[in-house]
Amino acid sequence: MKNKKNIYWITESAVMIALAVVLELVSKMIIPELPFGGQITIVAMLPVAFTAWKYGVAKGLITGFVYSLVQMAMGTSTISAAAMPSSDEYLGSAGKVVLMLFLDYICAFTVIGLAGLYKNKIKKASVSLPLGVFTVLVFRYISHIISGFILYSAWAEWFFTQDGFYFWGKTIVEKFSGNALSLIYSVIYNGFFMIPEIIITTIAAIVISHIPQITKTKNI
Repeated sequence: MKNKKNIYWITESAVMIALAVVLELVSKMIIPELPFGGQITIVAMLPVAFTAWKYGVAKGLITGFVYSLVQMAMGTSTISAAAMPSSDEYLGSAGKVVLMLFLDYICAFTVIGLAGLYKNKIKKASVSLPLGVFTVLVFRYISHIISGFILYSAWAEWFFTQDGFYFWGKTIVEKFSGNALSLIYSVIYNGFFMIPEIIITTIAAIVISHIPQITKTKNI
């Protein structure tokens, strides 16, 4: 019976990761990339988060880790640019590239596996699922913020002073410098795509959490 349950989990996780990839690819086809980088997706992380909620934290983290590897494979062009000295996006050392892989991929997407964090503490799926989804996406946002602060702080002033940026960008550069400017830059840059992603995905989680056929499953 245990082996059968593991087969169910592995199969469903594979299907949900594939669905997440499809949603991301479709999003890239119909939603323009943000002017300064970053992409908002159509609830691409929800299938993985739902699987993690359904099967619990341990299995969820494994699913999230596999999803992070898939994301890494999909981001090979970005990773290559960061690792090549001839690229404008070159990070400057192998150590920084490894740190980027950890923060922007492994950590940022593995944490989605924590979506079941509240399932055994909050019995209502209409609460535990959306709250879990919201929490893990905030964790992902934080991981990107840390990455941006450590690895991309040199872009902060350039970011806020670009033509077409909001009028308050110049004000930020005038008021802040050093680590403060780097942190504000990372919070805002990543917030442009992560905050809408958090809101949209949490709302979608609320919607599906009220569908009994989806959420009323036995703990596995």
